[in-house]
Amino acid sequence: MSDHHTSELKRSLSGLHLWGIAVGLVISGEYFGWSYGWSTAGTLGFLLTTILIAAMYTTFIFSFTELTTAIPHAGGPFAYSYRAFGSFGGFVAGFATLVEFVFAPPAIALAIGAYLNVQFPALDPKLAAVGAYVVFMGLNIAGVTIAATFELFITVLAIIELLVFMGVVAPGFSWDHFTAFGWSGSADFSTGSLSGVFAAIPFAIWFFLAIEGAAMAAEETKNPSKTVPIAYIAGILTLVVLAFGTMVMAGGAGDWRQLSDINDPLPQAMKMIVGEQSGWLHMLVWIGLFGLIASFHGIIMGYSRQIFALARAGFLPRGLARVNSRTKTPIAAILAGGVVGIAAIFSDNLIVIAGQPLTANIVTMSVFGAIVMYIMSMAALFTLRRSEPTLDRPFRAPFYPVFPGIALVTALIALGTMIYFNLLVFAVFCGLFILGFAFYRLTPVLREQAEGDELLSMAPGMDTPPAAE
Repeated sequence: MSDHHTSELKRSLSGLHLWGIAVGLVISGEYFGWSYGWSTAGTLGFLLTTILIAAMYTTFIFSFTELTTAIPHAGGPFAYSYRAFGSFGGFVAGFATLVEFVFAPPAIALAIGAYLNVQFPALDPKLAAVGAYVVFMGLNIAGVTIAATFELFITVLAIIELLVFMGVVAPGFSWDHFTAFGWSGSADFSTGSLSGVFAAIPFAIWFFLAIEGAAMAAEETKNPSKTVPIAYIAGILTLVVLAFGTMVMAGGAGDWRQLSDINDPLPQAMKMIVGEQSGWLHMLVWIGLFGLIASFHGIIMGYSRQIFALARAGFLPRGLARVNSRTKTPIAAILAGGVVGIAAIFSDNLIVIAGQPLTANIVTMSVFGAIVMYIMSMAALFTLRRSEPTLDRPFRAPFYPVFPGIALVTALIALGTMIYFNLLVFAVFCGLFILGFAFYRLTPVLREQAEGDELLSMAPGMDTPPAAE
């Protein structure tokens, strides 16, 4: 095999880089998408939803970090489930993670295109979205250190902008505004309010979706046993503070019902306080783009590592594991995810699910993948504690088994409610799973020919490591 096709990644990322990736993957969720939860649950109902989901993510990350440090693999959740449950378990987790990370970028790219269209009306939003793919795929191809440094820079700017938003809105904040009609649009709690709390789960998940993608950079991180726990724990704490701060300050700026069905709640909330001509408002509108870019760029890093790891292990065509000999980046995987994303962009008005265009359901589809992956990861944690008690665990989940138990149960609740409220999208998710499973069953030769992988070689039912090519 030539150097151009080697499947070895380079360890060059610091803990600060990893923190930037973890927060950057998620931070667009603070800028848009979450306020739709107010439409179904009201401000108070959605506050309860967000508390539930924040508890799920916090306990999940503290538990997930044990897996990431014990098995620092580019496949992330795929590797953990493979190690715990064998080949089929790896397939399920890998499929779910792939759906999460391949379906999220087109939605964010279209948001970038829509934003640029507002500033430049002559610019086609879809072409702008494709341009974003081209630019950030190119940046990822250039090298992981370059890509991660850019991600860190843009993430810090996005965080500063959220803090500026909170500071500017604070003088006009009113708790009475936040609590007015705070239960599903009414003043009093009712059975409908409880239903709204559960229906709003996908929008609360959007606050934190994809933070686990930093695990896919663990194979490229220096000293992951020490840097990963610090980066992950600092990342989830950063996001919890930003999520609640952003939501509460926006809801208390004025009539929150005016913000519940729009894609730019923060500029509109600020407008209620400072007016349309304020320089603060214009700064927020422009710099707010950084949040979208940080998540878009970071998720490209995430999906490319997942595709690379699945191909290296024989779950996808071997050519997708190609790594450039000079930059040590998985070029084929980066381009493959981009092709799918660009196809989704141009299918926006051609494919309709439940009366909505394709992109209206992309976020929900991505969340389905994430929730299934969370369930598989926590199940893998419990299984590996029993099957491999001597596995080196540089970081152990605190309050075991309570923390991973909370994460698992809340993820199961989230999955059940999402299926109930999004049955057609879930049917499409199952259809994709069946197609993926058919490929898995028809291509055992790919896994037989896959190169040896020490981190996966102890999977159940495997007496010896996979044969090398």
